[in-house]
Amino acid sequence: MIVVAIDGPSGAGKSSTSKLVAQRAGWNYLDTGALYRAVAWLALREKISSAEEILAAIANNTIHFIADPKSPKVFVGDVDVTTEIRTERVTESVSVISALPEIRASLLNLQRRLINEAERGIVVEGRDIGTVVAPDAPLKIYLQADIAARAARRSTEIAAPVSSVSDSLAQRDQIDSTRAVSPLAKASDAVLIDSTELDLEETVERVWELLKERSLLGLPIV
Repeated sequence: MIVVAIDGPSGAGKSSTSKLVAQRAGWNYLDTGALYRAVAWLALREKISSAEEILAAIANNTIHFIADPKSPKVFVGDVDVTTEIRTERVTESVSVISALPEIRASLLNLQRRLINEAERGIVVEGRDIGTVVAPDAPLKIYLQADIAARAARRSTEIAAPVSSVSDSLAQRDQIDSTRAVSPLAKASDAVLIDSTELDLEETVERVWELLKERSLLGLPIV
């Protein structure tokens, strides 16, 4: 079973790239950020903030992730939160929630279980995949882009002013890269891809070429 680890900041194109690579290879897909967003959504719903309270809420509302790259979904208990976790309210709170060591430890177990359940291969994206979640992945990629490009892309996605999106991304970058546990970082053996001047197809092709170079591809499922 092949694991591809794709890390990088928000707006660099991790999700779109990861899903398309997984579809092309016929593999599973895991968005670890969606898991943290699901926890943030649950914390907001329950009006709780401490790690102890949040862990208790998770125990009563199991988080599920459907690892289909064509239609990934996230559930909190029986509630499909796939769309709701992308709201601005969740986005504003997710970095704080994901910085809690107890929450990271809990979700690390879930992430590794989802990886182990993949039969052929899986593309996993996040901020600590190559460094913590799957340090033995045969291909690690750090996908980055300058903040202007990231803000432009994200503002188009969420129909928000570029300036406010840029400020939000900068704040998330700061929190994610300076947190004490599992900060956003490039693994020493990760391949750096800068997507500032690349479109989605070009970025996917860069990853695909790396998979071929390392003989990590079997026959893709079409």
